[in-house]
Amino acid sequence: MIKELSDSLGVTAVGVSGILGTYYYTYASVSLIAGAAFDRAGAKYPIVIGTAIICIGCLIFAVPSVFTGNTGRLLQGAGSAFAFTGCVYLASRGFSAKYIATAIGITQCMGMLGGSAGQFVIGPLIHNGLSVGVFWTAIGIVLGVVCVLLLITTPKEDKTAEHTSSVISVLLPYKVVFTNIQSYLSGLISGLLFVPTTIFAMTWGIAFFQHDRNLSYVGAVIASSMVPLGWVIGCPLLGWISDMIGRRKPVLSGGICLMLISFGQVVFLPDLVSLPASMLLFGIASGAAMIPYTIIKEANPDKVKGSATGAINFLTFSITALIGPVFGSRHGKTLTTAIDHLAHFKEAGIFLLAVMSVALVVSLIIKETGSATHQSKETAAN
Repeated sequence: MIKELSDSLGVTAVGVSGILGTYYYTYASVSLIAGAAFDRAGAKYPIVIGTAIICIGCLIFAVPSVFTGNTGRLLQGAGSAFAFTGCVYLASRGFSAKYIATAIGITQCMGMLGGSAGQFVIGPLIHNGLSVGVFWTAIGIVLGVVCVLLLITTPKEDKTAEHTSSVISVLLPYKVVFTNIQSYLSGLISGLLFVPTTIFAMTWGIAFFQHDRNLSYVGAVIASSMVPLGWVIGCPLLGWISDMIGRRKPVLSGGICLMLISFGQVVFLPDLVSLPASMLLFGIASGAAMIPYTIIKEANPDKVKGSATGAINFLTFSITALIGPVFGSRHGKTLTTAIDHLAHFKEAGIFLLAVMSVALVVSLIIKETGSATHQSKETAAN
């Protein structure tokens, strides 16, 4: 939607990227509030409030101005922090601990179905004349209906015995989470792995494929939409494999290696494999980004599960919010003015490959938290 949003808001493509990026500022910061809210109040009211905030954000974003664009995206980010954290919170309570990675993978899988539809279905509709304002208004109305359904169906929990009303008691779960080095490593890995998917494939990808690779609009949409579609497959698949073998690190590191290979092929050997196939494989491998969400939960006590999810969301999307403008200013800004577009694409690709490489190094450092490790310790103790 970058071109259509640019026309609607009256700003450049880089300006649109900046407005879209404000989502991550509130998503990251409000994730901390959301995590504490779920640990203290359960899922029912926080998740309903979060969905209502997204609904309002979509309706405001439908109004064509820079102010409403920024305001709408800030509200969308704030509400989404409650929504995704709530989904993970409910999934972790609805599934056995043995299948927690699978449950989180399925949660993200359902979310990425929306991401895939946004590019593969909605993108072409807007490109062919659907008003940006009409689209966001319709999404806001749908979310209003979802909000009511969540209020009716989400179970209420009795949390009165688990906390006191003091401010300190609200902060205690985060003291546990943020004094654990595993939490920071989990957030760093996840944040770095989200960069090539959310910043490149789901924001800049279509424009890069059109300008630098000379693809048609339809071809660029298909290539970019393969990444979230790959997540739909990869998130539950890699989560399931991790649960079956009882280990997190081999699946995490293996997924990152496959990301590097598939994306490196797109950058350096573009004719070796078709672009949609490479991007689909890259998307499947990117499902590894959800493994740290399991690691941080297993590395922290059960009583702070909501706060652990809030913390990793905060860390993950703080990194995304920091790197997004850097990528935009270094590579997105010169997209239409580059003389050698193949070289320009390679430069952007090398930037993203470097980010993934750092994630791979950190994945080798982080401690294993899978069930197989605990069983090995128990066997050794006996």
